[in-house]
Amino acid sequence: MSKQLQDAYIVAATRAPIGKAPKGSYKNTRPDDLLATILKSALAQVPDLDPKVIEDAIIGCAIPEAQQGLNVARIGALLSGLPNTVGGVTVNRFCASGLTALAMAADRIRVGEADAMIAGGIESMSMVPMMGNTPSLSPSIFERDENVGIAYGMGLTAEKVAQQWGVTRDAQDAFALASHQKAIQAQQAGEFTNEITPIEIVERFPNLATGEVSIKTRTLSLDEGPRPDTSIEGLGKLRPVFANKGSVTAGNSSQTSDGAGALLVVSEKILKQFNLTPLARFVSFAVRGVPPEIMGIGPKEAIPAALRAAGLTQQDMDWIELNEAFAAQALAVIKDLDLDTRKVNPMGGAIALGHPLGATGAIRAATVVHALRRHNLKYGMVTMCVGTGMGAAGILERM
Repeated sequence: MSKQLQDAYIVAATRAPIGKAPKGSYKNTRPDDLLATILKSALAQVPDLDPKVIEDAIIGCAIPEAQQGLNVARIGALLSGLPNTVGGVTVNRFCASGLTALAMAADRIRVGEADAMIAGGIESMSMVPMMGNTPSLSPSIFERDENVGIAYGMGLTAEKVAQQWGVTRDAQDAFALASHQKAIQAQQAGEFTNEITPIEIVERFPNLATGEVSIKTRTLSLDEGPRPDTSIEGLGKLRPVFANKGSVTAGNSSQTSDGAGALLVVSEKILKQFNLTPLARFVSFAVRGVPPEIMGIGPKEAIPAALRAAGLTQQDMDWIELNEAFAAQALAVIKDLDLDTRKVNPMGGAIALGHPLGATGAIRAATVVHALRRHNLKYGMVTMCVGTGMGAAGILERM
């Protein structure tokens, strides 16, 4: 087990409902505003904590430009009403940005450099497209065969994994169907209630006859992605979108999405000083690299590393959030590590719930924190593959 000076405890964890991109509920919601709302909500969960003791807000974002550029972490922190003394830094590890932000915040506390931190993630795929507004790849990438995978689209890497690991189209579609079914069941049972902050959506409609603008408000309290009408027949009719003779479709891939998540992390000193109740302890984090062209297999390297750092075994994990970037890669990881499918994504995954890139790690961390407490479980994990060939995994313990 890795050594540390002190433990890092999560005392608040929340997230916004995930919206569909680019035409969902957040299509006109700026990401910095959404982040500010979620930061406010996280702070409201611990009203006895003096915000002035918070040192920094570390926020993950996979495409930190345009509306979510200019250090969106600092802007979101200021818009949320946090004191000017609270810093802000935006970090990018693509899909693992939010999880990396949590690990970095916990590390500052575990090594004794800070006592209170904010971690989170934000992503608007409605406003900022995949790869950004002006993608530019270095010509050097194409000079060596081992680097060409950097330029692959994520869907093509999923096709590579499906081929290499022998994951069939039928298996991918069945996995996708199960994701929707579990998500719908969890929504109907109210399983997401504790982790979600309902968001008020303001819509403006011009009245051409009167010249006035009508304003309507509504509240979004559930993820928009899960579809009760999903069927194996419907999924089977979808065509591959990344390779003519491939098996990866829009139906067995994660949904493009908008979302945000935030967690408050503190030391034992802060727990005692403000009489706070810890929800979970941050246990360990690991990241490992894999060939870029099969980036989806990354969790199979990161999971064992995170377990070793924690001094735990795979059997100790009670709940595993394995981000479903694609059914092909999730199935390959499950197969190679022999993961217990009963513990993997019990409430569905990104195929149904959505995947707002850099926010997903923080969002799924909030899921684990509340799921462990709700079901009286001990250890949970968040793990995901990462573009350009990485895997990341973090472990949490219910307190």
